[in-house]
Amino acid sequence: MQDYLKAIYKLQNGHEADGSVNTKVLSDHLDVAAASATNMVKKLAEMKLVAYTPYKGFALTLSGEKIALEVIRHHRLLERYLADTLGYSWDEVDAEADRLEHVISEEF
Repeated sequence: MQDYLKAIYKLQNGHEADGSVNTKVLSDHLDVAAASATNMVKKLAEMKLVAYTPYKGFALTLSGEKIALEVIRHHRLLERYLADTLGYSWDEVDAEADRLEHVISEEF
């Protein structure tokens, strides 16, 4: 779920002029089947994390954006920690931060 929210945030703030994203763009970005992306977007809509209009697209709600920004914040903090404290190279930090960003506490 967090990976989807993060991807939607990045896509709607980087590529779409009107701020909405469609399932094709999302599934391509995450390298998942379009059906998988559609199912997750429907779940996120049920949770009120995205506003979804079938065949038109979707965008994060304020609640969804808050979670996405927290995940992105965790990711960036982990990248700095891995590079600065543990000596990881910048080539390695992104993938490792992707794995760790979901398991750290809110206090991190």
